[in-house]
Amino acid sequence: MSNSASLSYALNGGNTRKIVISGIEIRERIVGQGQPLLMVHGWGAHIGLLQPLVSRLGRYDYRLYMFDLPGFGESAEPAAPLSIFDYARFCCDYLDYHGLRRVHYFGHSMGGRIGLALGSGHGRRIEKMVLSNSAGLKTRVPFHSRLRLRCYKSVRAGLGRLGADALAERLAARYYQRYGSPDFQQASAVMRRTLVKVVDQDLLDYAARVDIPTVLLWGDQDRETPLWMGRKLESAMLDAALVVYEGAGHYAYLDFPEKTARIMDALFGG
Repeated sequence: MSNSASLSYALNGGNTRKIVISGIEIRERIVGQGQPLLMVHGWGAHIGLLQPLVSRLGRYDYRLYMFDLPGFGESAEPAAPLSIFDYARFCCDYLDYHGLRRVHYFGHSMGGRIGLALGSGHGRRIEKMVLSNSAGLKTRVPFHSRLRLRCYKSVRAGLGRLGADALAERLAARYYQRYGSPDFQQASAVMRRTLVKVVDQDLLDYAARVDIPTVLLWGDQDRETPLWMGRKLESAMLDAALVVYEGAGHYAYLDFPEKTARIMDALFGG
């Protein structure tokens, strides 16, 4: 997720437009003809990062629907922080806007989180899924990090009770400047709260409810969502198969866009 800023792809033809879904203005792009396929990017990314895969899918019969998630790319930020389930409902609202009852789905990283939330709570809307380097499983935080966080929260709460709100805010700023992830540091206030809500939600139990035919694509060199997560999701989900790309990292679908397109068409088309 955090290295997405180093990746940049132009949108061929620039055929995008702005629409309003659930009160939020978003940028969307629709290309091709055929079976409807919703494609969702990861945290800190935008629809331009889907372009290498979109260009390969162009030889197949799909109508590709893409949009910048609220808070990313050229879409507006939400007025209040969103959970992963809020993003899933937003995707359903987007499908309703276009009169789409059921679609295939591709999601990368956070888009994978959204796919798991959709599959567990809105399974009737998704025909089949391909998830690349899906986030959604929590890692165990080292004891010293948990202790540091507890101490910080305790001190901040104490300052709040004393009415020292300005000091509490300065403490928070210094804490997150030193210990916050790059994604957190680069985000606005509402998107920081969104990131916390999204990351704090463990989706393993929800993944176990997903019975949609799913292919999980993973890079064996992924450091952001390590391969053990893919194996755990494959074991938990009712109808999932894991495909590992040797030498690929967190953006496995960009490392192997041609192979990814063939796998997607094998699943969706057959």
